Amino acid sequence: MTDLSELHRALAAVLTADRALDEVLDEIVGLARKALPGAESVSITLLRGDKAFTAAHDGQMALDADEMQYERGYGPCMDAGRAGQAFIVEDMATDERWPDYSRRAAEAGVGSSMSLPLPVQGRSLGGLNCYSSRPGAFGEEEVALGREVATWVAIAVANADAHARSAEDAENMRRAMVSRAVIEQAKGVLVERHKITPEQAFTLLTRSSQHTNVKLREVAEELVTTGVLRGAVR
Repeated sequence: MTDLSELHRALAAVLTADRALDEVLDEIVGLARKALPGAESVSITLLRGDKAFTAAHDGQMALDADEMQYERGYGPCMDAGRAGQAFIVEDMATDERWPDYSRRAAEAGVGSSMSLPLPVQGRSLGGLNCYSSRPGAFGEEEVALGREVATWVAIAVANADAHARSAEDAENMRRAMVSRAVIEQAKGVLVERHKITPEQAFTLLTRSSQHTNVKLREVAEELVTTGVLRGAVR
């Protein structure tokens, strides 16, 4: 796939709803590999604060090369995301910018690489990494095409990431509402049993949680289910 319009349509057609983020990114990275001539293996490195990790890869070479960099804390795939610029390694065996990594990668069969930032709204999400077993696989034309691909991949990654985070936020909210409901039930049990105020009932629940080192929600669930307040004197 070298037609950019075809790539744009393919990326736009990637469904994010009701799918795990890693599944979406696996599809995206596969499309990127097909779009980039010379790329034998492709990966997506994402940045979360100071941490970098491979979110998806197509081909073992990319994953192995990425992990060599994570072990050292530096390398073209990490620096592309951090600096927001492209890093091309024309010959891994002779490159001296990351000497220890380059040597190890060459020994593992990597001949050249192209790491491009994933820019979205003025910041970099990480990098799109392309690897080849032969030196000189990524010239000016490949870099220009790679930048175009990286821009579209960045948008797709951002959308998939945002959807995954929204789903996670919704699930966290649902759990919080369930916890609140059961705590309210437990407070009601204590209010009725001891003829105390809701505030006093909540204090009993939190003390039970603290003294027994059990989550407040679990203390409340046990009280509602069994009628027993954990840690209370019988």
